[in-house]
Amino acid sequence: MAGIKIIAKNKRATYDYSLDEKYEAGLVLRGTEVKSLRAGKCTMTEAFCTIDNQSEVWIHQLKIPPYEFGTYANHDETRKRKLLLNAQEINQLEKNLATKGQTLVPTKIYFKGSKVKLEIATAKGKKLYDKREASAKKDIERKLRQGKYE
Repeated sequence: MAGIKIIAKNKRATYDYSLDEKYEAGLVLRGTEVKSLRAGKCTMTEAFCTIDNQSEVWIHQLKIPPYEFGTYANHDETRKRKLLLNAQEINQLEKNLATKGQTLVPTKIYFKGSKVKLEIATAKGKKLYDKREASAKKDIERKLRQGKYE
């Protein structure tokens, strides 16, 4: 089993959503996009996923900056990219998203061996009071680790 090298995490996803099931998907990329990812350049704070009529999963607003040494064949920074999942996973995703309030959120992008993989999760949006409660718990845990609470 080849090692996993994380390129970027979507920290905003765990703050704004409560994550349920996670899936690993491949990405259809161009050569310059892979080279840009190898350099560790990627932003996924505004990224989101959709399923279209032909049962294909797409990621939108995943920002992979143009490759520094690229030529005229360089890629568009925020183009929509196709995710590679098998039919059973897509069917299960469609069933999960049919419930009210569920959405599909990318959580991290990483290299698994030489392949670029994207972890996506079905999620439900948190209310403001849930976010406050979660941040309060994190503060308490942080202070406990530092030894400020006895």
